[in-house]
Amino acid sequence: MENILQGCRSWIACLVLSCAACAALPARATDNSTYLFGGWNGERTRLAERGIRFDAGYTSEVAHNFSGGDKHLTRYTDQWNAGATFDLQKLWGWNGSRLQIVLSDRNGRNLTADAHLPGYQQVQEVYGRGQTLHLTIFAFQQDFFDDKLQWSIGRLPVGTDFDAFACDFQNLTFCGSQPGNIAGDYWINWPTSQWATWLLWHTTGETYVKVGAYQLNPKYIDDDWARANGWKANFPGGTTGALIPLEFGWTPSVNGLPGSYKFGGWYNNAGGEDLYYDIHRQPIALTGEAPLQNNSRYGGYLGFQQQLSGHANGDGVTVFLNATMTDTRTSPTDRQFALGAEYHAPFDRPDDAIGFAFGATHGSHRLASYQRLYNQLHPGNTVPVQSGYEYATELFYNWSPLPSINLRPNLQYVIHPGSSHNGNVFVLGLKTIVAF
Repeated sequence: MENILQGCRSWIACLVLSCAACAALPARATDNSTYLFGGWNGERTRLAERGIRFDAGYTSEVAHNFSGGDKHLTRYTDQWNAGATFDLQKLWGWNGSRLQIVLSDRNGRNLTADAHLPGYQQVQEVYGRGQTLHLTIFAFQQDFFDDKLQWSIGRLPVGTDFDAFACDFQNLTFCGSQPGNIAGDYWINWPTSQWATWLLWHTTGETYVKVGAYQLNPKYIDDDWARANGWKANFPGGTTGALIPLEFGWTPSVNGLPGSYKFGGWYNNAGGEDLYYDIHRQPIALTGEAPLQNNSRYGGYLGFQQQLSGHANGDGVTVFLNATMTDTRTSPTDRQFALGAEYHAPFDRPDDAIGFAFGATHGSHRLASYQRLYNQLHPGNTVPVQSGYEYATELFYNWSPLPSINLRPNLQYVIHPGSSHNGNVFVLGLKTIVAF
């Protein structure tokens, strides 16, 4: 089974072989199990009771553009991940302590780049960061005062710790921590990690405040560096500063149904290059001089999620709203909004779901002003003007033949991708998720 899965690189073959292999597994390994390989004849449970929990998964995303770009293509990309969590209280008697390790490996091609789709956001969210092996999490966590205070330190992806959001959709607009979607040159989402630490205080049973500090180093977003070093727990030279996020959260139960309401902000003391002015505070398009170096970068976000019907964490409708803004001086995309809903257990199928979302990503007016001025001064060598909003929609149906397998065909339609001057994009996708 493992050899078959490791050899899958064609999405059709992977889908067919995975389903065939599932059908061939003994009933005790698949029926009602959230893992494809089941409980390993009880060994997974016995290890967990001793303090060792293993997790492994596979995600693939296929996308074909019927309109938009300069060619019609089909592209496939995937991610394997494997990790373990060690409960150090059970293993060594260290009260409230745990160690987590997660590795991720990405492969495949990117439709957005290969078909020259001009969008701000990718139509395959699982692509990126060097398409290589990454040390995604390598962190120690300690709980204090009956878990009211939690502290973690190690290699951590900030997007997993702050403004965290699930990746149920395939378009990046609706996936993961939004600040990483529009300020991804320093707010780094999965699978890349930075040396970091955070502190979480549960102020009440339903509220919390969380603060962190994350190393800023341009090597972490350098694909060439990642291919050689992304899997290492080293300390690369060239640190420029720190990212300081702060988040407030409220997790109420409304009519017995769970909700999550959070807002936060961040400060980057490494600064960044101005998109319009040079070092003498003159337009770069006029002088051609080096950009002005701003001393800081910053932004804020909010995320609301609430189940409206059904049973808690089960069937029913859940809605969400995400919004993020960052400084327009240094970020080519400076705001993003997304709202949507998921309906779980339609047609009396407990593991199926239907999702729909609408989102908008805005290009920085500072960058657009530079581009317009540059085009006026260089009429024979113009550049595209990235201005206004890109509007994205996605509709998916999640079919789960087994609790451990999710096949998620989706339709994506993007209006004004990357600019109000660009033609619309229509994409058919398939997201496949397998939990081993």
